[in-house]
Amino acid sequence: MNWLQKLKKNSLARFGAIILLVFYLAVIGADFIAPYNPYDSQPNGSLLPPTRIYWVSPEGKFIGPHIYPTIQGDTNLETGERKLIVDFKQPSPLALFVSGPEYRLFQLSLPLPTKWDEVTIIPGIPLNLHLFGSTGEAKFNILGTDEQGRDQFSRLLYGGRISLFIGIFGIIITYPLGLIIGGISGYFGGVIDSVIMRLAEVLMTFPSIYLLAALSGVLSPQLTSTQRFLLIVVITSVISWAGLARVIRGQVLSIKEREFVQASLAMGGKPIYIILRHILPQTATYVIISATLTIPSFIGAEAVLSLIGLGIQQPDPSWGNMLSLASNASILVLQPWLVLSPAILIILTVLSFNLLGDGLRDALDPRSLQR
Repeated sequence: MNWLQKLKKNSLARFGAIILLVFYLAVIGADFIAPYNPYDSQPNGSLLPPTRIYWVSPEGKFIGPHIYPTIQGDTNLETGERKLIVDFKQPSPLALFVSGPEYRLFQLSLPLPTKWDEVTIIPGIPLNLHLFGSTGEAKFNILGTDEQGRDQFSRLLYGGRISLFIGIFGIIITYPLGLIIGGISGYFGGVIDSVIMRLAEVLMTFPSIYLLAALSGVLSPQLTSTQRFLLIVVITSVISWAGLARVIRGQVLSIKEREFVQASLAMGGKPIYIILRHILPQTATYVIISATLTIPSFIGAEAVLSLIGLGIQQPDPSWGNMLSLASNASILVLQPWLVLSPAILIILTVLSFNLLGDGLRDALDPRSLQR
C-alpha cells in the first residue's frame, strides 16, 4: 500500500484536504465568486446583517428566492441596535451567473526589481460575470456589510488570498534556508557548526515582534498591498529559519553516522550531494509536521502585523485586519458576524492543515510503508 492510498483512507486527513482545496479554489476564483468589489461601499448600508432570503411575496404568492432593498435606519441610543428599512415593493430575484461589477481575470501587480516603490501591472481579461447575485436593485450580502458598507463575503474571499498564500510563500523561503543551513551545520560540525548555531540562537532570542514594530515606524506609508505582502513574507521567513535549522542539525548529527551515508562518502560522494540526496530526505517526516504548523503561524503573524501597522492595512482586506474589529465592543456584541466569519475561517484553516499534516506523517512513515 503506497502513501497516497493510506492518505485516502484517513478520513480526518481527507476532510482537511477537502477544506483546504475548497478554500484555495475559492480565493483564487474570488473575482468570479464574489458578488461585489471588496472596496465598494453601499449607500446607507453600513453594518447590515446577513441579507434575508424570501420565497413568497408579501401577498403570499410563491415567486422563488428573492431579496428586498435594505438600508440602515435610526440607531437606538440606549441599546445601540440599528433599525433596518426594507423596501418590500422592489423584489430582486436571486440567480446564478449574473452580471455585476467588472473585474480583470489574471491581473497581477508586481513590484519592479529595480524600484521597490513602483509596480508593473499585468493586465488581465475583462469580465463582469459572477457566480451568483441579485438581478434587481437589492444587494445580496450573505454575511452582511462592515462599518464602511462593504460586502463582508467579498472581502473574506479577497482577503483569503493574503492570509492563505502568505504561509505557502513563507515556507518556500524558510524551509530551504533551515534545511540547508541545518544540514551543513550538522554534517560538517566543528567551527562551522558553532558559528551557525550561535547565529541561530541570536535570531531565536531576538524579540521579533519589537523588530517588526520598529520597522513599521521607518517604512514608507506609500507601500502597496503587494509590497507589504512581500515584505511580511521576507521578514517573517528570515527570522523563522533558526528553529528549524537547529532541529535539522540535531537529526543530521545522527543520520550522518548511518551505513548508507558512510557508503556514499566512501564512494566519493561530495558533501553537498550527500546532504541533499541522502541526509535531508530522511528528515521528511519532521519537515511535513513542522510545515503544517508553520503555515498557520504565518497566518497568525500576518494578523498581528496588521494590528501594529506593518501588515495589510485598510482598505485592502485580509483575514488578519478584518479581525481587528474585535477591539470594538459594540460591533462584537451587536454585529458578531463581522468578527466570527474571519475567525472561523482562520480556525478551520489551521485545523485543516494540522489534520492533513497528521495524515501525511502517518502515510509517509517508512515503517508503515513496509507493512
